[in-house]
Amino acid sequence: MATSIYFPQRGNGFAEKARPADNLPTHSSAVREKWQRHYHSASSWLVPISLPIPGVRTRRLRLMLPNVSKLHQSTVARFGRRKGRVLLVVAVIAIVLTAVTMFHPRYHFVPEDRSWNTYQEPTTLVYRREDLQRIWEWEVAAGHYPSGRKIPENIGLTNPPLNPGLPPRKSSSMPTRFRPPSVTDTIGIGAKRVYLDIQSKPPNVAYPPRPLSGSVADMDVVMEHCDFSQGKYVRDCLEVLRLGAGLDVGARVRRGKMDEWKYIYVEDGEFQNSTQQTMPQINPALALKSQGGADPNAGFVKKRNAEWEPHVYFPQPPRYIAHHDRPASCEENPHIFHMFWTGPFTDKPYLALLSFLYTQNLGLHLDPDHYDPTVCRPQFWLWINPGPAASVPNPTAMRDMFEQLKSNPWASPFLHPRFKNAIQFKLWNTTEQLDGIPELKDEWRDLRDMMFNSGGVVEAVPKQVESSSQQEGNGTVAEGEQPGETKPANDEDDKVNRVGSKSPSSYDRLSVILSDMARFVLCHRFGGIYLDADTILLRDWEELWGWKGAFAYRWSRLELYNTAVLKMNKGSALGTFLFRTALKNGLDFHPMTVSKYTKDAALEPLLQRLPDALFDAAWLNTEDFQRERPPQPYFTNFGDFFFTPRENSAAPQALGIDGFFKGTYSYHFHNFWWQPFDPTRNWPDLGPRFINGERIARAQANANPGEQTTDFPEDLVADDKRDLDWSVVVKRTFEAYVRGETPNMYGEWIKW
Repeated sequence: MATSIYFPQRGNGFAEKARPADNLPTHSSAVREKWQRHYHSASSWLVPISLPIPGVRTRRLRLMLPNVSKLHQSTVARFGRRKGRVLLVVAVIAIVLTAVTMFHPRYHFVPEDRSWNTYQEPTTLVYRREDLQRIWEWEVAAGHYPSGRKIPENIGLTNPPLNPGLPPRKSSSMPTRFRPPSVTDTIGIGAKRVYLDIQSKPPNVAYPPRPLSGSVADMDVVMEHCDFSQGKYVRDCLEVLRLGAGLDVGARVRRGKMDEWKYIYVEDGEFQNSTQQTMPQINPALALKSQGGADPNAGFVKKRNAEWEPHVYFPQPPRYIAHHDRPASCEENPHIFHMFWTGPFTDKPYLALLSFLYTQNLGLHLDPDHYDPTVCRPQFWLWINPGPAASVPNPTAMRDMFEQLKSNPWASPFLHPRFKNAIQFKLWNTTEQLDGIPELKDEWRDLRDMMFNSGGVVEAVPKQVESSSQQEGNGTVAEGEQPGETKPANDEDDKVNRVGSKSPSSYDRLSVILSDMARFVLCHRFGGIYLDADTILLRDWEELWGWKGAFAYRWSRLELYNTAVLKMNKGSALGTFLFRTALKNGLDFHPMTVSKYTKDAALEPLLQRLPDALFDAAWLNTEDFQRERPPQPYFTNFGDFFFTPRENSAAPQALGIDGFFKGTYSYHFHNFWWQPFDPTRNWPDLGPRFINGERIARAQANANPGEQTTDFPEDLVADDKRDLDWSVVVKRTFEAYVRGETPNMYGEWIKW
């Protein structure tokens, strides 16, 4: 007989029993003997119980339960008869209560109104609901909300605002008593939208057409196809973006109607008469309840230890001007790209400016004196802070800046007269810029010790460096100081005196923090779109200029902003909110903190969070998302742009820039300030017209900065790197356009 796994056996298969003097086992009957063979003895702590299994006649379920008799004997023997029984009863009761607690339905089906004590981040809100309603109403009336998305219910609007940026829609016929207590929709009074079928027409089918002047991108359609939170893939988004814009020339592999993929439109016709619109009536009792009869700010939590901001009143919203209304729309909303740069000019802003020349509708293919009033020509304003972030330039800084630009081989080509209407270099002065913000000018000096605040972490600045911030950028000097007076620290490359990021270990953190604030300052003062200096433009942005709302883009998988691309309207109510809120929160403009500002105030829809596929198509892949269906090219980290993996290294040369995230508006390579785009030809290769700068850069690349020679070895293709990286292909493509050897992506040849 096989040995049992449930109780110990003797060699003959019987359980161990006490034996008489003759050493033989005894049983009172055959029944007792059978019981002993199939069940545990009294010495076992567990007793098996056999239960039938429904539907299985040949098997039984065996459960192991405590041996009460053994437990009783043990407790009585150890603690005595009386105390042992009491302890046994207490243990049984404890086991029963534990089981009831674990399996009682009350702990599995918690009421919805049950409150849990969970950690919440401190709120940043300093505006009352009434003021938030004014911000919403002003932005909608100005046409800065051309979207059909809902207004958050907790804003508590009782009358739907008129929206000139949205065409009329069929109003709801829902009875008043069934309508929600607050308004979440706007009433469209704008012009009709005509969605465009953009394709190259014969015989010009080799290159895509320029976007139609005055066209607009419908961000609601873009979100429908590109929103990561709705499970949309970057690969599919880029296909919609390029097909809807006519960028996929020649291939024509998609068949059938593509009306659902059309996202670019023009406004056609006059605006609707707002006086003819019927205002839905709101039940007064429900409206009062939604606003909070006792507390008009119910549902909004004020920042701790802060006072409510005084009630804000805005001037009359600007008259809405359709994007196709030229030149009025150009004058009202000039197409200005802003970029902030600290320190010596390098190949990073050089490539950003080349991408601007290569992609945007600057008219470089026309005669220099050609003027077309129906086209808004973009401009690129490059703001340069020549010194450390904690100081401002001296009175001669403007002259010094242009002298340095002229002698810098990476910057001097853009001072050519051919680019004077497209590219402008401007001197950054923190004092002058902050004084130009009405919401800050009277109070920002009280927070100078917190100027470098990023995500709540304040970078301390020594007093001797901070004193130079009193200088004015217009050539005047603060009282009691000498022109250009600074007291640098002993270490010229410490955190405070560092100018630019030269390596991962010498990262210029103060300049990065300053740029977080600079982008909001520039967009609020002048309007336009801010770009980080590690951004490369990949297509015309005409339809993005036409969308009059403010936007940034998504921080990869997180529902937060990344302000590497930021569009805001000049002097907007949203800008006022952001600056006043930041002022009460330590002048913190880190993108994650800005996300908190808008979320706490229910203003997130006013600063649209666009999918990162539009500006940063590789980001999700670098964080292990969507790798099963990546876009082209496939980057697993941002370094793949500079060091293309060997197994993928055939793509850059075979596909060219046409195969580099085609459809997206830009590419963000995330820092790498110290890594050259083209290590084997680390100089501006723009041809004979700019040969002097090339000679200087070649000498520097050959470690002979003082040598001015024209005798360089002849370039041989055999000396070039065999497998070119993506960064090399992109740089050389832009340079070939400026040299006049190839047209730009729209088939336009530059005219000098």
